[in-house]
Amino acid sequence: MRRVAVLGGGPAGAFAAERLARGGLETLVFDEKLAWEKPCGGGLTYKAYQQYPFLIDNDTPKRVVTETCLAAPKAGTVTMGLTRPLVIYSRLDLNRMLLERAQQAGAQLEKTRVLGIERCGRSWLLKTQHGSLEADFCIVATGARNPLRNVGTEWTASDTMCALGYYVPSQQEHIDIQFLENLEGYIWVFPRCGHLSVGICGKGEPAQSLRARLERYMDEKGIAYKGAAFYGHMLPSLESLGWRKNRLAGDGWLAVGDAGGLVDPITGEGLYYAMRSGDLASQVVLNDAHSLAEKSQAYCGILRRDFAADLEFGASLAKRVFLGQFLFSSVPARMVGFVRRSPRFRALIEDLLAGTQPYLGLKSRLFKNLNGTLQDVLLNFFYQKLIPRKT
Repeated sequence: MRRVAVLGGGPAGAFAAERLARGGLETLVFDEKLAWEKPCGGGLTYKAYQQYPFLIDNDTPKRVVTETCLAAPKAGTVTMGLTRPLVIYSRLDLNRMLLERAQQAGAQLEKTRVLGIERCGRSWLLKTQHGSLEADFCIVATGARNPLRNVGTEWTASDTMCALGYYVPSQQEHIDIQFLENLEGYIWVFPRCGHLSVGICGKGEPAQSLRARLERYMDEKGIAYKGAAFYGHMLPSLESLGWRKNRLAGDGWLAVGDAGGLVDPITGEGLYYAMRSGDLASQVVLNDAHSLAEKSQAYCGILRRDFAADLEFGASLAKRVFLGQFLFSSVPARMVGFVRRSPRFRALIEDLLAGTQPYLGLKSRLFKNLNGTLQDVLLNFFYQKLIPRKT
């Protein structure tokens, strides 16, 4: 293998390109924007910067946040300290940093759109706005709105969520997370350098309705949005069936990040999984122990063992977390109440926010910490309602 084409220059594509170039392959990155802003918080969890320390040890502007406030209807607000802070970037700054690292490693950046790809024997013919070229292998990092229908994941409308928000010229020191009635999603307020990212993500509800919910919240909180920059985007949020049918790889290609549907179905976290999948894809491509025909299966296997099986299980919990009922109240309201009253539950939520608590281990962690108190019995009952019997 001589030349690898990375189709997309977002975090997944940029990180894969860096690793491939450092591994000695001729690596070309194709993206019509190369670095752009995106409607999300831009937060990197402890799990991300522990795995990749350069994400916190760099000169790129960032915010290190040590406090978050969780709120739900009829439950009020509870404030949590984060012993493992969240690192928040502007997506433009983060993406630019990752692309610069790829370029320094030897990857070539091409600011152009890939219009189509065609399999020609054992190679690919790529058609771009500026001409055509051949590549031996493709990393598909085209994001959620993948225009290349023959590669990357396939999903239905139920496998997506809408994310939209404003960039408000204001500051605060903490993160706000607001759960809402009858919405599989939440509102966020993330402090960035120079502005707040204030947004909403949700499934099964039109963008216009989500925007109305967000603006009503901003009015209530006194957050001005008139004249603020507004953004909207579609994100993958696979249902359980979507995970089981997910098309992650094929003959001569591997999908990474949003193009592979690799987003946490509960928190909406995508940055870590974008970079991690880019890293794992590059490992498979560079591993000569796998033939070209074997790389697809090898990638799917390593991805499932690393995090995909956990996200698939998380998808089975998502509707229970956001829309479920427990003791005559909503699950989010009960979660806020337990965080307020139970140090053990607060520690669990902090680990979920840090990315160190897998969904598959929730039940076993609960059983290990039970000591027979009424509170523990209630927590046990809560988890029995939340987590499916068959894991």
